[in-house]
Amino acid sequence: MSGTTAIRTATLLTLTALAGGCQATGEETAAPAGATAATPSASAVATGTPGATAVPSPVTAANTATVCAEVDKLIIAGSRKIADDSAAATRRKLTPEQVNGQLKGNLSALADDVRGQAARARDPEIKALLTDTADRIDAGARSATPVKWLSSTFVDIPRRLTAECHA
Repeated sequence: MSGTTAIRTATLLTLTALAGGCQATGEETAAPAGATAATPSASAVATGTPGATAVPSPVTAANTATVCAEVDKLIIAGSRKIADDSAAATRRKLTPEQVNGQLKGNLSALADDVRGQAARARDPEIKALLTDTADRIDAGARSATPVKWLSSTFVDIPRRLTAECHA
């Protein structure tokens, strides 16, 4: 893969990840700390009103929404940096090795930032999810072909975070 093709691929994949993931699903609204989740009324259950059998959302740690939102911002900012750097690399006519080095540095920094949010998470499941996410991003930083890693792994990270961090 030529340097220009690699750069364009990295930019496209990063923008795809930005557009496809890290989007609010509308399901991540949580009750304020100390509040209890609403349960269906007895009459709603007895009459079989639609939605009455829905299971209330499990209570999560007080800072889960904040931590997840911060990770969304980090992923978006990191993706933009990768895209901006890829575009600049094309203008500067960097070699594929230079592009890979730059991408690896961006991924490593992003992994460190995500790991910092994992340390803040109070919910053990969210902490594990974010730690795993940081480890996956680190794997991309260590990859011999980080552009390929972007297309095979990174593009799934925002979707996974949206599904599991905000669920």
